[in-house]
Amino acid sequence: MSELTTPEILLDNLSTAVILLDDKLRIQYANHNAQTLFERSLNLLVNCPIHQVVATSSLDFGRFKNSSHYGEVYSDSEVTFKFTDGRYTQADVSVTNMADENKSQLLVEIRSVEQQKKISQENQQRAQQRAARELVRGLAHEIKNPLGGIRGAAQLLSKQLVSAELIEFTSIIVEQSDRLTNLVDRLLGPNLRPTFSSHNIHKILEKVCALVDLDLSHNVAITRDYDPSIPDVYIDQDMIQQATLNIVRNSLQALSEFPEIPGKIRIVTRIERQVIVHGACFPLCAKIQIIDNGPGIPAELQNTLFYPMVTSKKDGSGLGLSISQTLIGHHRGKIEVESWHGRTAFTIYLPIDKKETQK
Repeated sequence: MSELTTPEILLDNLSTAVILLDDKLRIQYANHNAQTLFERSLNLLVNCPIHQVVATSSLDFGRFKNSSHYGEVYSDSEVTFKFTDGRYTQADVSVTNMADENKSQLLVEIRSVEQQKKISQENQQRAQQRAARELVRGLAHEIKNPLGGIRGAAQLLSKQLVSAELIEFTSIIVEQSDRLTNLVDRLLGPNLRPTFSSHNIHKILEKVCALVDLDLSHNVAITRDYDPSIPDVYIDQDMIQQATLNIVRNSLQALSEFPEIPGKIRIVTRIERQVIVHGACFPLCAKIQIIDNGPGIPAELQNTLFYPMVTSKKDGSGLGLSISQTLIGHHRGKIEVESWHGRTAFTIYLPIDKKETQK
């Protein structure tokens, strides 16, 4: 291994995003983590002014210039970045002046705090959701048993009645008992075991788009941004189709409540590396993002969004996202959500096992 490549290999394996700026705040180098953070390749980043990739920031860029001119070294914590593509993130930033006799350069280290927050929040939410599911299972058992007795008694009673009016009442009892039983079954979520085989994720997403296009009740524009390099994924295609369809319909419902906004949904697929899902690290994951330009999810609902019966929609059942999470959980994956006014992004991570894709 040559001495010239050793520093690059070390930098590319850091968990910290590292960029090098010249005295005009143009990017001269970005390691792999920085390329991931900015979602641009090194070729696109080199000689690009930092303002062209960071739209706004709570970081004082004036201090960048002070660092460049006067050798000031400083750091800032929990800096909020908004990127030009609409993403937000929080990070700790350190700026070091690397001036020599010929030129002045700034070494900027960006340590994302989002990942640690997400892991902590994910573990907490998972524990809460597990407790909620156990509570629902217990309630379902206590509800379904009496319902079965009520339904059976109503059927027996209807056979003893001769009055058509009274028989109609017993029919209502049976009908409402069945409705409540179906609701409880939906709260419990899918009980079928997944049937795994290798599938092209984009074919499944195209089926979802085709189903949405058949719905004439909306005029939302759906665009695709697919990564054709994603290999086939070992999944149950019906479950993944249902999970993504539920999320897309959730976005459609949110957009339909604000018809004055030209609704847009963007479906993006990418490869994501070194993804932590429920404490396990997967080297390779297929990432599916469903992004809309709606009003955003109310802050008070974001931590309980995947619980059964939680919804902000006027006509929503609050079951779609809960079912989606259960279905993705069957695939060892996870769903994340980021939301603010004008942008809501649901991100699905599906682990890719190279051995399984080769079967």
